Amino acid sequence: MSDVEQPTAICVAPNGGKLGKADHPSLPIGSAELARTAQECLDAGACLIHVHVRDRDGGHLLDASAYREVKDAISQVVGDEMIVQVTSEALGRYTPEQQIAVVKETRPEAVSLALRELVPTQVHESRFASLLSWLRAEEILPQIILYDPDETFRLGEYHRRGLIPWRHVPVLFVLGRYTPGQKSRPADLLPFIDAAKPRFAHWSVCAFGEREAACVTAAALLGGHVRVGFENNRRLAGGKLAGSNAELVAGVAKSLQGLGVARASAAELRRAWQNL
Repeated sequence: MSDVEQPTAICVAPNGGKLGKADHPSLPIGSAELARTAQECLDAGACLIHVHVRDRDGGHLLDASAYREVKDAISQVVGDEMIVQVTSEALGRYTPEQQIAVVKETRPEAVSLALRELVPTQVHESRFASLLSWLRAEEILPQIILYDPDETFRLGEYHRRGLIPWRHVPVLFVLGRYTPGQKSRPADLLPFIDAAKPRFAHWSVCAFGEREAACVTAAALLGGHVRVGFENNRRLAGGKLAGSNAELVAGVAKSLQGLGVARASAAELRRAWQNL
């Protein structure tokens, strides 16, 4: 799905693992709030939801039972009209072995995998390759998170060495960081898709800061998929605080519609994945 004529998937990342109600009163935390957010964002144009779960103190948590609870709650509301993607991100709390164990116990439909967390050293490469082979056998689709343009070379090398069991594994390019005043720009995408870098047929973009909408719209016009939501940004393009995740989704969906970019449904995204 690298051609701009193909439907563009809008993913919502509604909560992340570092934020709380102090960052936004409508940040969804529990399963009921995430289910309600899923319905609102589906109505606004999203077909995929990227979820984090929390421990009783509000901290980042990797836990299969908590993930199943959230998946069931979302499914009861939206059925199969939205794909639930869980995160395996460590955020400094989990080892690669713990991350892998939770993914295998959860058995989600889709999962995000941060390359730098799961393969911090060469020693971890074989375990990462084994995880990907298991995911392929279980028909679970990964999305490899790349925080730096140079990580594209590393993932490209893994492809050449046969460590990636897909012709086109989906990737997420992350523009910016959790830093005060972060404002990613559309131009920040260019080093990821430079002609000298490995090419990925199914790529998505998320961007920190209030220029999120501009960044992901540029990505969609260049053939990418998009991710928006409170995890990376809580403000509308003009700087006003968004009332909800759905408001961010709706803003991007409207922009894409106005530019003639078709939005993908969950069914269309699943079909595209089958051809990777």
